[in-house]
Amino acid sequence: MGIKNRIDAEHAYFLTLTVVDWIDVFTRPVYKHLMMDSLQHCIDNKGMEINAWVLMSNHMHLVASATSIEITLSDILRDVKKFTSKKIVATISEIPESRKEWMLYRFDFAGKYDPKIKNYKFWQEGNDAKEIQTFPFLKQKIDYIHNNPVRTEIVAEPHHYLYSSAIDYAGGKGLLPVELAW
Repeated sequence: MGIKNRIDAEHAYFLTLTVVDWIDVFTRPVYKHLMMDSLQHCIDNKGMEINAWVLMSNHMHLVASATSIEITLSDILRDVKKFTSKKIVATISEIPESRKEWMLYRFDFAGKYDPKIKNYKFWQEGNDAKEIQTFPFLKQKIDYIHNNPVRTEIVAEPHHYLYSSAIDYAGGKGLLPVELAW
């Protein structure tokens, strides 16, 4: 991560995790559930705190922080990306998937010339981390996150989208535990 996007241990960040080539992997529930399980593990075991999130077909937005200085948010994100990359690629290989050959080819090609990648590259580099310093910026980013499925016409109302924290902000209970920002 470059100096421009350095993650400081004491702040929350607006983050974007993007699949290479913007491949629509998260259109299948099995891959969405793998992502949710990984984030839940990080919340339960690594000190990840999430204020808002949305999982779209090819990327994820989060407002998140780490509750511990022993395990930083950078460490958590590295582990999430490493685990989900391996698990999702393995699942693509194992289950009936109509796009299997094409997706594996794209992930293989994306990692072919990167010396850090052994087999497949699933996630794009970086997290486009933006430090949350003010409440208006936080509100803007959470509104952006929750309205992402509305802008793409998946749902008419943010709280109707299952893979988002919008339901938590509307008074319900979502798929992941969220620390409400207001």
